[in-house]
Amino acid sequence: MSFASLKLSSHLLNSLEKHGFTKPYPIQEQAIPAILDGKDVLGLAQTGSGKTASYVLPVLMQLEKQTPTRNRHINVLVMVPTRELAIQVEAVFSQFGVDLPFPFKSMAVFGGVSINPQMKALQNVNVLVATPGRLLELSESKALHFSSVTTLILDEADKLLNLGFKAEMDRIFALLPRKRQNLLFSATLSPDVKSMEQVLLNNPVVIAIAPDQERTELINQVGYFVKDEKKGPLLRYLIKEKKMDQVLVFTSSVYQADLVADKLQNNGISARAIHSKKSQGNRTETLHYFKQGEITVLVATDLLSRGIDIEFLPYVINYELPRSPKDFVHRIGRTGRAENPGEAITFVTEEGAHHFKVIQKKMKAVVTMIDSENLDLQGF
Repeated sequence: MSFASLKLSSHLLNSLEKHGFTKPYPIQEQAIPAILDGKDVLGLAQTGSGKTASYVLPVLMQLEKQTPTRNRHINVLVMVPTRELAIQVEAVFSQFGVDLPFPFKSMAVFGGVSINPQMKALQNVNVLVATPGRLLELSESKALHFSSVTTLILDEADKLLNLGFKAEMDRIFALLPRKRQNLLFSATLSPDVKSMEQVLLNNPVVIAIAPDQERTELINQVGYFVKDEKKGPLLRYLIKEKKMDQVLVFTSSVYQADLVADKLQNNGISARAIHSKKSQGNRTETLHYFKQGEITVLVATDLLSRGIDIEFLPYVINYELPRSPKDFVHRIGRTGRAENPGEAITFVTEEGAHHFKVIQKKMKAVVTMIDSENLDLQGF
């Protein structure tokens, strides 16, 4: 199947060709026609499956047919759980919106930075990508209006609909017109998503892409049994032994992320930590340097697991296990993307062995384990 067969406009087809996109992913093949038909959609597909473009392309095409709205009356609202994902999603809208035959403007808004520049920049915005807290602040300041919203999109809906965001999301739903198209995208159908599907979606088209359709075999998984005090030497050993020049390391806490990055720096390996306690400017700069290859190791917490999109990332290392199997899937999904193979390495202590078995059971996968006691970590 080609993108042309999905009945996209010539402007969007030209953009796709210009950026080297030749054929749609499975989620795009099914979601694009359903969205163009005006259907509500629940899209379930793993990380790295092309979910963002599956709604960006048809939404942009729909905008071509709509009359321009009044200033500060947005047409499309995209809700995301993190700042990094907001920036990432808006970049895709900007990428494909350049060649549209009408003045198009998309914008990302999020906390952690001054609200005043965002308030001023909201003029003539068609598509707004937002985190819940900042969107409510802008609404309370009368900086934007929702009466013209025709499409609501929840990206990473499982995160947005859990208890941490529930109160804010309920307030946002109350602000929106009742008649609108609703699009929910998630990696998994959690109870939160299932319950919200029944409330938000009207006779939805449900699209569930099986993992084998998403080339998860491109991710080579391996685990290392390791004592807690040997994690640092093992990490440095693997980085140097495998000649890793770009690796994303996940920890379970802000404190540990800073500690791991500092120890790597002290051992001559360029590394920086990225987490919720860093300023937005610092986070944006760090991510930029990592994507450009100026930093070898990026040490992140789970908050960032969904907002880091690097097409050719070769390595992900779980320095510590996440609490949730879903978070584990999101972590390792940072590699093995866009038909490029990747390796996901997991450190497993004696205390974490049972939890890792649970994770493997949930993934329906068996990970090859190596005992680090057999490795010479002297000097690392």
